[in-house]
Amino acid sequence: MSTTHEARRRGFVREILGRSDYAIISELVEPGARVLDLGCGEGELLEWLARNRGVKGRGIEIAGPRVQRAIARGVTVYQGDIDAGLADYPDGSFDYVILSQTLQETRRPLGVLQEMLRVGRHAIVTFPNFGHWSVRLRLLFGGRAPRTRCLPYSWYDSPNLHFLTIKDFEELVRAQGWTIEREIFLAGHRAGTFLTNLMADVAVFLVRK
Repeated sequence: MSTTHEARRRGFVREILGRSDYAIISELVEPGARVLDLGCGEGELLEWLARNRGVKGRGIEIAGPRVQRAIARGVTVYQGDIDAGLADYPDGSFDYVILSQTLQETRRPLGVLQEMLRVGRHAIVTFPNFGHWSVRLRLLFGGRAPRTRCLPYSWYDSPNLHFLTIKDFEELVRAQGWTIEREIFLAGHRAGTFLTNLMADVAVFLVRK
């Protein structure tokens, strides 16, 4: 059995740019697609998708220095606040709109998701799962705001404003009448389906209206 086949059989997920959720995103995005990356940072993912998947991508990032570094990469990135909406883009402007581990940092997460599904045919959303067993145990036995590998911040300097679990997100999608096309749950570098709200530390969802 080949090494690649064995890795897939055991649920191992490779990394792209040091992140397994990026590897999953790269498989979800179709070659040549129109892509908008929200909170794109320095544009690393967009650059990779353009080179390896031939996407026509652009990004939005709130931090000026990050925008400048993204532009230096040759990526089309605009400075903006995604909480303010995506009014510059008409309905259906993109095939995929990506929000990678940023949803919990937004002030209006539902509004951001609604805008993503207005301007894009599909939304790819990844976020750290606050229902992970390590978070529960640290809060239960430590009595303090938890810090984990995926949530490394102290309570006073954390960018996270909302603390959602996999179940929370799934309930929101159902309440909005949207459809989950794919859902992948990561525990470290492995994808799993067992007790995901307890065992997964990162969730990846592909959603459409």
